[in-house]
Amino acid sequence: MAAQQSDQFKRVIAHCKEYGFIYQSSEIYDGLSAVYDYGPYGVELKNNIKQYWWKAMVQMHDNIVGLDAAIFMDPQTWKASGHVDAFNDPLIDNKDSKKRYRADVLIEDYMEKIEKKINKEVVKAQKRFGDAFDENQFRETNQRVLANQAKFDAVRDRLAKAMTDGNMAELKTMIEEYDIACPESGSRNWTEVRQFNLMFSTQLGNIAGEAGKLYLRPETAQGIFVNFLNVQKTTRQKLPFGIAQIGKAFRNEIVARQFIFRMREFEQMEMQFFVAPGEEMKWYEYWKEVRMKWHKALGTPDEKLRFHDHDNLAHYANAAVDVQFEFPFGFKELEGIHSRTDFDLSEHQKLSGRKLQYFDPEKQESYVPYVVETSIGCDRMFLTVISQALQEEVVPDAKGNDSTRTVMKIHPALAPVKCAVLPLLKNREELTSKAKELFNELRFAFNCQYDEKDAIGRRYRRQDAIGTPYCITIDFDTLEDNTVTIRDRDTLQQERIPIDKIEGIVKEKVSMKALLMD
Repeated sequence: MAAQQSDQFKRVIAHCKEYGFIYQSSEIYDGLSAVYDYGPYGVELKNNIKQYWWKAMVQMHDNIVGLDAAIFMDPQTWKASGHVDAFNDPLIDNKDSKKRYRADVLIEDYMEKIEKKINKEVVKAQKRFGDAFDENQFRETNQRVLANQAKFDAVRDRLAKAMTDGNMAELKTMIEEYDIACPESGSRNWTEVRQFNLMFSTQLGNIAGEAGKLYLRPETAQGIFVNFLNVQKTTRQKLPFGIAQIGKAFRNEIVARQFIFRMREFEQMEMQFFVAPGEEMKWYEYWKEVRMKWHKALGTPDEKLRFHDHDNLAHYANAAVDVQFEFPFGFKELEGIHSRTDFDLSEHQKLSGRKLQYFDPEKQESYVPYVVETSIGCDRMFLTVISQALQEEVVPDAKGNDSTRTVMKIHPALAPVKCAVLPLLKNREELTSKAKELFNELRFAFNCQYDEKDAIGRRYRRQDAIGTPYCITIDFDTLEDNTVTIRDRDTLQQERIPIDKIEGIVKEKVSMKALLMD
């Protein structure tokens, strides 16, 4: 299974480069680690993901509005938020391989190995007992499963306490006790664990020293918090209400790995939902349900998504859960839903000396609202879409023989190109001129592409590889009866339709309306 996942991940990365979705940044200079550029099809897909999120979050809610805050903020912002003092990762180096790791991730990887042992026992039992297998009963009674589960729980609880306490010595002890080796070299010759602040800093103008120090924002949320009253007053919002934002954030990750899953420059889609104190858990459960529906509306299978409660809560939270997706390298965080309490507004109020309170007309009192946050990485969502869309299938070719095609089964609403217009032959001017005429009409309605190079079968394959849901073929019958062939990417079915119906048919099929209604 691990080998299959690794092979699939390699295919995803190679496909993204070959077909213009993602390039390594500064590639001609051997590339900048953990920084990537989105190519012609990548930028279209990414924009469609952002549009889907924005419409679902802002357009479909009467009480959520948008914001685009600046990347640079007064450095006191990050003092109030806790980032200056507490935005750290535990760093450890292997003395032999010279590789640097996050100590908590090494321990989490060790926990993952224990979990795989448990799952292996479950799979074996499923095969042995067939339809009569009761997984819950097996997990509760099998001695090997129980022993490994107890071991897993003990490591998890110990890690959570060490991270909460900021106990670096305990993390080092755990790595030694569990005999954790360097993944690169197998060496167990480790340095001490120390804290590493993840914020990038720069200078304001020509002012040197601490006075001119600025940070590249490590999250977009703080721009929302400092604008809380501005937005509330100008839009006349009443609690509960939310502020949504899409924007770049920057983190000096110790170990940036797994392609675009963990990067130093990335984009976040966040919404901060302000509620009355005491109502945060009700809204926390509400947003868990709403956000899971958003993911599943894209056709993501239930077994690919799961909730994972945090064992180690951030300093500002009283509840936190991740929506995890099964990437080719395992279940990992895709989106976070957090109950942030009143921490952020209270700290900004304290440090700035400005009141950040809401006057409740019903209660006739002012108070600092509580906040429920939903935060999803746009780049991780991109990787999610690509990972489950990229498939290889055996399908019949033009001669009826089996052939393998690479296809990206991206939801039509998110597809970079909605349809391709293809003249049957490129050396017949009557076909190419008719095809170009149609293409120039359709491009006003949605993103489409004209392609006349190579045989029609090869052009179909090219469009399959970039995820184009529909191909329109102009042939000699078109010249006679003004009909065209429309080909469906997923079913491969071809249908003859009038040329004047194309725009309406494709527009309906690629619309986000059905997604939003789901």
